[in-house]
Amino acid sequence: MSRNVPPRSAPAIAVVGAGVVGAAIALTLCRRGAHVTLIDRAEPGRGCSYGNAGALSPGSVAPLALPGLLKSLPRLLLDPEGPVYLPPAHLPRALPWLARFLAASAPERVEAIAQRLAALNADAVEHHVDLAREIGAADLIRRTGHLHVYPDAAALAKDAYAWTLRARHGVHFERLDRAGIEALEPGIAPRYTAAVWLPDQAIVLNPFRYVQQIVRAFVVRGGRLVRDSVRTIEPDLPRGWTVVTGEGRQNVDHVVVAAGAHSGTLLEPLGIRLPLESQRGYHVTFRGVAAPVSRGVVLADRNVFVTPMEHGFRIAGTVEFGGLNRPANPRRSALLARFAREAFPGVAAAEESHWMGHRPCTPESLALIGPVASRQGLWVATGHGHLGLTQSVNTARLLADAILEGAPVLTPAIA
Repeated sequence: MSRNVPPRSAPAIAVVGAGVVGAAIALTLCRRGAHVTLIDRAEPGRGCSYGNAGALSPGSVAPLALPGLLKSLPRLLLDPEGPVYLPPAHLPRALPWLARFLAASAPERVEAIAQRLAALNADAVEHHVDLAREIGAADLIRRTGHLHVYPDAAALAKDAYAWTLRARHGVHFERLDRAGIEALEPGIAPRYTAAVWLPDQAIVLNPFRYVQQIVRAFVVRGGRLVRDSVRTIEPDLPRGWTVVTGEGRQNVDHVVVAAGAHSGTLLEPLGIRLPLESQRGYHVTFRGVAAPVSRGVVLADRNVFVTPMEHGFRIAGTVEFGGLNRPANPRRSALLARFAREAFPGVAAAEESHWMGHRPCTPESLALIGPVASRQGLWVATGHGHLGLTQSVNTARLLADAILEGAPVLTPAIA
């Protein structure tokens, strides 16, 4: 028997969702001896993972909801050019989620959330470097740190709470002046005069290719990839679970739902409601030009991330709470393109591609990772928000330990 084919006594596991989280889970389970089927209606990596900024950010321990949110939220949500936007028509549907979001901004909650984020982010860059080497994609990881730039010291001071929170959780960073900015990234507009550099962060130069390489390694190890829509997930008392797709029914011992923002839709027929909202993210990729930066750069006054990519560079970010069905808002992409040209005046004319994707977001900015209560063999791994890439490998390790060895997970059982 090939060493890549698990023994017949191994558990059969279906992983629903072939983004970076689902792909990492599938490969990890397969590597540890399970019979794994990875299912997605789209090409692996074509969903939310396709368009992220490529940031590996273990230093991101500050949740989206911070103290003082109540005072600023109305202005943030209703400004169509602001970093966070909620179309008024979506407000009634989003209200329950927003109430929990506000509650999560209490100082004692923020501290507890930051502690759990730090645990889930621990050693993330090292684990991605190891994975990239294993799958033949070591060239995609660049360990050059992240640079957060601000117009001036006063603007930086407004983020003091978040930086203090990072420091309490062991995140290393250095404050820089304009000369320090120019030493690292001379192409940034002169309007940025203060910065914070986090040397221990990294980037992935092509998140889509990274996911495809993970899935390719999974298949080489004996995993089964199915391109099909999951119609239903049903309890199967003699065996465990049945996953129904267009190609038929598959009986398995365990199902892992890692379908991002669509995870809730899959689980609702089972009476399971996940506290997820689509954190609709946008990007503009400039192709065929030299990247104006050599590392991940956060334009802090714009709440956007600029990253060099394999064939150009990308600016990504903003948060739009608009649900899964509303079409993309071209004004959000146009804003990003404008921000990029303002911050990097030397950028030549280039081909632009615009994209919008659904980042699954919980009110607490904490991913839902673990078993579903009273549903033995049913697991979820979703809600990573803007940290799906960073947390994917650690999520996979946690779930594999829980499923195969009964180890506890960082998050409690989901009701």
